[in-house]
Amino acid sequence: MSEASPQPVAIERKPFEGEVYDVMGGAARWEVRVHDHGLVALTDVMPRFAPVGKTADFAIVQAARVSYGEGTKQVNEDTGLIRYLARHRHSTPFEMVEFKFHHVMPIFVARQWIRHRTANVNEYSARYSVVRDRFYHPSAENVRKQSASNRQGGSEPMDAATAEEFLAYLDRVERDYEQYQRFIDKGVAREIARIALPASVYTEWYWKIDLHNLFHFLSLRMDAHAQQEIRDYANAMFELVRPIVPVAAQAFLDYNFGAVH
Repeated sequence: MSEASPQPVAIERKPFEGEVYDVMGGAARWEVRVHDHGLVALTDVMPRFAPVGKTADFAIVQAARVSYGEGTKQVNEDTGLIRYLARHRHSTPFEMVEFKFHHVMPIFVARQWIRHRTANVNEYSARYSVVRDRFYHPSAENVRKQSASNRQGGSEPMDAATAEEFLAYLDRVERDYEQYQRFIDKGVAREIARIALPASVYTEWYWKIDLHNLFHFLSLRMDAHAQQEIRDYANAMFELVRPIVPVAAQAFLDYNFGAVH
């Protein structure tokens, strides 16, 4: 054996202490449909198993109490500890819970989303694969006026005539997908053919993040100042994680999103 080779170690595999259950109920994924072609899917959680009678919140408590052990703490005391941690911004224990999602969303939503650089991301590549014929097409009510007070946001709906004119414009843009497909068929490289596609075309990725940074993301993207389209995704994500970590989720609403200290 080479001197540089790692030395073998003895691995002891210990069973769970007591009965445990799958926090996702044995499902491969939990899905919420968003808009016309969008998707938020929860595909995995860490911890995946929790003691019977508890939720994945237990991992937050376990990390917070590592200095002196869990002892005989009761569930109500665990709840109080999680709320104390959230209220006083002790974030590290929340990082011990992680979620992996599969998202399908328009490129303009993804480009806002990727500004949050605290997740692990692997996105669909339009250089290697053909872009699918999927476009975000808002309803007439979602064609919004430019806000007078928010330079990067919209306000109330446009008048019906202008909204219908804009939607007809989107129809024309989406028909150009046929040209994209035609040039792909003629041999134009996918990395070049894609540049004519609009920001309304859908992309997708796998996105993994810890609970602390997820709550930070949600505090910004569930907020009323965020663009409606990304808010819809953020709200769906919150509803997926809420039953996994119900105590932490309520503390987030009370002390972070609700801004009560």
